[in-house]
Amino acid sequence: MAKRRYTKKGNKIQPAVMTLTFATPSVTGGQVGRSYIDLSQVASLVNRRFYRQGINWAVGGFKVLSLNPGAVNIGKLPNTWVMSNAWEKGFRAWQEMNNKALEETPSVRPKFLDFKVYADSAHHVLGAGQNLLPVDLGGNTATPGEWEMSKFVVPRTDSTTGVPSDREIVATGANYPGAGASGFNAVSLIEGYAASRGLPEVLDPNVPDDASDASGVAPQNWMTALFNEGTQQDDFVLDDMITENNIAPYPFENGDDGAGGFYIDTMYPGGANQLPGLEWHDLVQIYETNVTSGVGIQRLKGGNFPCGLIAIDWAPASSANLVIQVDLIPGNHRGYLCEPMTEM
Repeated sequence: MAKRRYTKKGNKIQPAVMTLTFATPSVTGGQVGRSYIDLSQVASLVNRRFYRQGINWAVGGFKVLSLNPGAVNIGKLPNTWVMSNAWEKGFRAWQEMNNKALEETPSVRPKFLDFKVYADSAHHVLGAGQNLLPVDLGGNTATPGEWEMSKFVVPRTDSTTGVPSDREIVATGANYPGAGASGFNAVSLIEGYAASRGLPEVLDPNVPDDASDASGVAPQNWMTALFNEGTQQDDFVLDDMITENNIAPYPFENGDDGAGGFYIDTMYPGGANQLPGLEWHDLVQIYETNVTSGVGIQRLKGGNFPCGLIAIDWAPASSANLVIQVDLIPGNHRGYLCEPMTEM
């Protein structure tokens, strides 16, 4: 009997761990503990093969458990065109920087060179060494391999020494949020992208002041006045067209702030001035389900997580840690459903 094939040649789904389990450090009651998961780092550990961070990961869902009640919030990089374009432009600049340095010595290029960024300044302060790592059924935590974060080496034009500045990278928030665990300051992908782009016109359409003057004995906009049929409302309609809905529905540098002034900086979502935190993915409250044991379990929805970066805020009523299970989805990218960040 011929062997039955369930997948086309070349599309076989590779075996990969689909459920990842983590445990946060214990958090003092009434406080909020922030932890981070880097799915590419974790997938590299549990499958013993290299997964780049530049992946938009599909997550089926989360399950959280604690011996004490408390609130759980899940955050991620913004799921926006701004984040996608900022990541790709930063990645291309990093690639160009490396390629120029390697022109004469290409043989020193490391095998696992990869563009890795922090989620935000809080992640940068903690450092990648504090990322949550998976545990097995026996409670053993995985031993990490090397997971070095990327840097931009920025030439100094204001220094007499000429020594370049090394800057690590955060995806969201402001530039230079402070020295992280490694001692380096950081630049922001979204802020860098915002600063590198042109601004929209303050008014669109940007029209002459007398464009609505289409009535009276000597109308300035005489082309419209040619078709007036007695008393007509065209000039009033034009006035509305010119003065209403002619400014973008989002704030931008030199745009009217609605209070008689102007915005003094660009305001891209996820940057320094507009929604500077991570995107709020989901939240639950864990309740005691058994008075004796005090055990509570809740589920959170799945979704896509750019760069595989997940932030977990855990706020227990009494001191406790949080157990987190992440369910991934089978697919054709080395066993997982995901896509390159360049295709986000």
